[in-house]
Amino acid sequence: MFAWFTFMVKISTFCRNVLLYVPLMPQIILSQLSLSSCKRYLLFMCSKRLSIVSKMDVSTNASSKKLPVGFDPTMTEEYTSLSKRLLEFYSISSTDKAWVFKSGKETRALFSVNQPNLLANKTRKSILSSYVRKDGNNPVSFDWSPFPIELAGVSLIVPSPSGSKLLMVRNPENDSPIKFEIWGASAVEKEFHVPQSVHGSVYSDGWFEGVSWNSDETLIAYVAEEPSPPKPIFGMSGYKSESSSDKDANSWKGQGVWEEGWGETYGNKRRSTPFVINVDSGEVREVEGINRSLSAGQVVWAPATEGSHQHLVFVGWSWVSRKLGMKYCYNRPCALYAVQSPFNESKENSEMLTVTEGINSAFSPKFSPDGKFLIFLSAKACIDSGAHCATNSLHRIDWPSDGKLNLSSKIVDVVPVVMCPEDGGFPGLYCSNFLQNPWLSDGRTVILSSVWGSTQVILSVDVMSGNVSRLTPNDSTSSWNLLALDEDNIIAVCGSLVELPKIQYGLLLREPSASASWSWQDVSSPIFKCSKEVASSLSYHRFCIMKIPVRGISENSSEGASKPFEAMFVSAKTEKNGSCNPTIVVLHGGPHSVMTSGFSKSLAFLTSIGYNLLIVNYRGSLGYGEEALQSLPGKVGLQDVGDVLTAIDSIIEMKLADPSKIAVVGGSHGGFLTTHLIGQAPDKFAAAAARNPVCNLALMSGTTDIPEWCFVETYGTEGKVNFTDAPSKEQLNDLYDKSPISHANKVKTPTLFLIGNQDLRVPPSNGIQFARALMERGVETKIFRFPEDNHALDKPQTDFESYLNIGVWFNKYCK
Repeated sequence: MFAWFTFMVKISTFCRNVLLYVPLMPQIILSQLSLSSCKRYLLFMCSKRLSIVSKMDVSTNASSKKLPVGFDPTMTEEYTSLSKRLLEFYSISSTDKAWVFKSGKETRALFSVNQPNLLANKTRKSILSSYVRKDGNNPVSFDWSPFPIELAGVSLIVPSPSGSKLLMVRNPENDSPIKFEIWGASAVEKEFHVPQSVHGSVYSDGWFEGVSWNSDETLIAYVAEEPSPPKPIFGMSGYKSESSSDKDANSWKGQGVWEEGWGETYGNKRRSTPFVINVDSGEVREVEGINRSLSAGQVVWAPATEGSHQHLVFVGWSWVSRKLGMKYCYNRPCALYAVQSPFNESKENSEMLTVTEGINSAFSPKFSPDGKFLIFLSAKACIDSGAHCATNSLHRIDWPSDGKLNLSSKIVDVVPVVMCPEDGGFPGLYCSNFLQNPWLSDGRTVILSSVWGSTQVILSVDVMSGNVSRLTPNDSTSSWNLLALDEDNIIAVCGSLVELPKIQYGLLLREPSASASWSWQDVSSPIFKCSKEVASSLSYHRFCIMKIPVRGISENSSEGASKPFEAMFVSAKTEKNGSCNPTIVVLHGGPHSVMTSGFSKSLAFLTSIGYNLLIVNYRGSLGYGEEALQSLPGKVGLQDVGDVLTAIDSIIEMKLADPSKIAVVGGSHGGFLTTHLIGQAPDKFAAAAARNPVCNLALMSGTTDIPEWCFVETYGTEGKVNFTDAPSKEQLNDLYDKSPISHANKVKTPTLFLIGNQDLRVPPSNGIQFARALMERGVETKIFRFPEDNHALDKPQTDFESYLNIGVWFNKYCK
């Protein structure tokens, strides 16, 4: 009997381990059965199991082996459908830069065009050119080239002042040199390769970045990483001297002492410093005289003066003190400095001079066309309060006409910080840079883009009088982005949450003045083309900007903090039975940031699959004056949560939302709010999605590149003074109590987490801890981790997969 039993075990194992599923009789019962009885029993159970398995082969088992982890067969069709729809939105290109070139009476514009390259997981960059036709009183027209030209590997494009030359910089891969190309009208005129022993990559990030041609176009100043410091070399005999070759196969490079960097996206960047390249010879020289205690950026040439030395002006940040994250953080003290060009023949008076003595923040320097004064932006409101972003100010300083820098001129406040704007009035400056040439022909009017409530607008600023004018239509709820100036006319992009962007051409109707008026014309463009399906979907979308009254105003609230905040409501095509579509509440990060009304592919996709959107610019957002912004630090998790709940209740009362079909999504501080909301209002939301969320301030304070942010947002301005890398037990308790993790035990909402493994701003441990706490309590939870992405989760494949999964997740629980 034992031999037969063994034989049957082998047979059953072969048949997909059938006996693992057969409820074998206890041994005492088997021992009392005859051999034939055992045979009949086992054969019966095997045949029964084999019958079940054969049916499952074509359904559950076979299909589950082909499905990705976390999928079930019902998801396949939905993934197929939604991914096709999302691809239609991702194929839409965009533009964020343009340049205008003059040749006699002919005007030509170049547009930088961006499009996600999902297969390569990069952004594909190209250039599209157009002739600008201006025929008397006829509308302006653009004659576009038939195809864009891809710019593979190009990090920067900077035209010369005359427009006759074009600099292209190609940063290296691995140990290859940096390439500088000087293009003429039809070909490359000069090409120089700079080895990494001279300097590392040229900064092209939009913050440290600074590339500037001098007036006669013979020299180009730029910012690059200083050369890599030598690493210790070891071999089988131990440490080797510096003269030893690091190519020796029997040796290896050590790591050396860790050097602190500027955090998120700058973690591996070395100290930034200005260099100058000679356009004729290709010779590169480091700018001398800069104190090594400074990290430099945003370099520009000072006006050339006959008989005087050429000077450079740059922004400097302290490199020796405790370095905190720089990305998105404007509360890092900085100043403007002046130094001689390294190509000056004489080195007399070559010491570095501080241009902006007495002000703790100065950046984005620009000289007037006549060279008589220098303007710059300041984030002193950020530094004074500790908030990472706040209302900026604009300043002017006279520049010595003889080029001799005593720099005793007074700093003039051109546009001060606006504390509490009048209803509908100018809320203050919310911009961080200027165009390469932002000046109108009068030499005193600068044009810029800035946030105004929930929109972005184009402003003119008279830097002598301080007069600020809004150039875009007052009744426009779209957002406008400045691309370039064509003499006294403007090339811009205008779009909204329900409309694809369009090129706009702004014509100045009178001479630049406080009363100048502008006429805006739509320009037909191939840049923003979309499929018929996308166009059809957008045609059914509508949006409005709502004023939401503040609930529960305290006696100590400032006037700005007591005014209504804004929310944008986007509606998709309604159901035939008249019921409301499910609503997604969308929350921005920061918290001192803003969601504008500009076009968003990901949000348009969510609306296209049947969701309404409620986008809340809670108090603390940019664009509403400094008092409203500063009302939030010290009250996070309370005031911002309350504003979001008030906005939700408002649309429910207006019958715009079904209270049983509300989802919420947000990233960073928006993820902080998302996870707070599902804990503080556990019955309010049908589903949630959190992108790199702040969930535990106590944990984050010891792991993030911005630990002081945790203190400022928890305690207010007091936190700026009390910040420490060794928080007390009481401080850790306060940080914990302000965090979503303190409400995790109340969460019921199915929640999706999207985590970037390279995130230095909100390290992955924050979201993972909260997700595990939900799993521990049996809450439906799913986590996606992206190994190569950081805080923004903006690599094309990451962004695509994130919003595809958000759509699938919300469909599962909200429809």
